[in-house]
Amino acid sequence: MTPVELSRTVLHAVRRAVDEGELAVAVLPERVVVAPPGPGGCGDYATNVALQLSRPAGQPAPAVAELLRTRLLRTDGISDVVVTGPGFLNISLEGDADGRLVRDILRAGLRYGHSDTLAGQTVDLHATHDARAVVLMDAVARVLRSQGARPRLTCAGPPEDAWVRILGVPSDIPSDISAGTGTGTGTGTDAPLRPVPAPADPTPLGRDAARWALLHPAPHDRPHIGDSQSEQHLAQRETNPLFRVRYAHARTRALLRNAADLGFTPEPGPLTPEGDGPLTPEPGPLAPEGDGPVTADGDAQGLIQLLADHPRVLAATAAHRAPDRLARHLVAVADALAPLLPSVLPLGDEKPSAAHRARLALAEAAGTVLAGGLSLLGIDAPEHL
Repeated sequence: MTPVELSRTVLHAVRRAVDEGELAVAVLPERVVVAPPGPGGCGDYATNVALQLSRPAGQPAPAVAELLRTRLLRTDGISDVVVTGPGFLNISLEGDADGRLVRDILRAGLRYGHSDTLAGQTVDLHATHDARAVVLMDAVARVLRSQGARPRLTCAGPPEDAWVRILGVPSDIPSDISAGTGTGTGTGTDAPLRPVPAPADPTPLGRDAARWALLHPAPHDRPHIGDSQSEQHLAQRETNPLFRVRYAHARTRALLRNAADLGFTPEPGPLTPEGDGPLTPEPGPLAPEGDGPVTADGDAQGLIQLLADHPRVLAATAAHRAPDRLARHLVAVADALAPLLPSVLPLGDEKPSAAHRARLALAEAAGTVLAGGLSLLGIDAPEHL
């Protein structure tokens, strides 16, 4: 059961409770957010839907949570539901939840995290005649499409030729001089996209570095472009977050090629053989000194939680028109993946085991999320770097 499927399952439980008179709620939520449990939580996923329904239902949140808990326990694929804190539902899935997540990612490929949540909705996006604003609008439109929406783009002026050729923005964005003032004639309610402009021309950086430099900072933050600041976006070193993301993806592709040469393929499952100790990675280009061992319940579990959170991040990016959220998420995935990479392939005379195949599958899943996320930002994910 994927996070999206679990969200629908919880929402179905809410609707059934309302239909059968157990909950008196006039307006049901359109969707339920599920995410890895926070401090004090347990299980595979948690949701605060009971807290959201408490006031409109006129019941304490723990009572709403207990009502939903009873219904969810009767659902196939859910092994346990625990109520914690003020009314959080903590849900455990049957069997190997981590393995299922990896399988779901590999099955969906670059479309993992895409949904039809916004299907049928037309969203009008308007940008000022500014390179950063148009790139931001293009990235927002890509993420909105991934959630089922149909964005309509307009700009206060026709995109400059260099923005199209180098920055990769669409050439056919209709011009609407009123878009920059918020008085356009579109039917949507979005305010014009007016990020802080770049202090210098971003096109000398090239498409990938320029788009990252414009999208990674929040729209209200000033991009670091111009003079010596531009060099950091092209540097192939750990201080460059774009390099870390693309390098991590390229490493996963190299591991798949190397594993094929050794005669084994990815297969989701336990990351460590039963009874084995933790995995201690050797130092690597992205593995900082002092990193602890990699275990299924340690560093790798943090990576798994980030992968499980990817659909929520895409939904939030679309809702807030904020590609910087996706960019920061990709950096977090890359940094969480780094300690796992040195333990994926067998060393010396060691034979490939089920644990190696599981680690390879997890690395491939992480690389898939990185590639899919970069694609939504309009940035290439190279096989070699």
